[in-house]
Amino acid sequence: MIEADEMGSSVGSKGDVHGVWVARDAGTRRVRAMVVGDWSAATAQRLWAALPRGYRTRVTVCTDVLASYRQAIPRVRHRAVGQDTGRTAHIERVGLTLRQRCARFVRKTLTFSKCPRNHLGARWYFIRLYNLCHQ
Repeated sequence: MIEADEMGSSVGSKGDVHGVWVARDAGTRRVRAMVVGDWSAATAQRLWAALPRGYRTRVTVCTDVLASYRQAIPRVRHRAVGQDTGRTAHIERVGLTLRQRCARFVRKTLTFSKCPRNHLGARWYFIRLYNLCHQ
């Protein structure tokens, strides 16, 4: 099973919000895909395409009820669940851990990235360390 979620973070100013979409393997607890974009179906499709081929053909993807997921993920592979089910609790925790460990991702902070490339690099650095801790 894959858990997918999205979170927002700012670059340069509070008005320049970037969406970060993450997909995590519930069995291995490792992040398998991450994309940056808006909250559209096109970005959800990029997340789906970023998953390794084996995942796209055999796993179920649990997401929140954001309509973009329904448009991008094939119906037989998608389960839109509410927060009360706990099916997306661990991927939500990944986002919270990112916010705790890296000041530039905290919602109301004086620390921020000036460059989108550095912002993305900080995310990937966190994801790689996160995956190393979950081997």
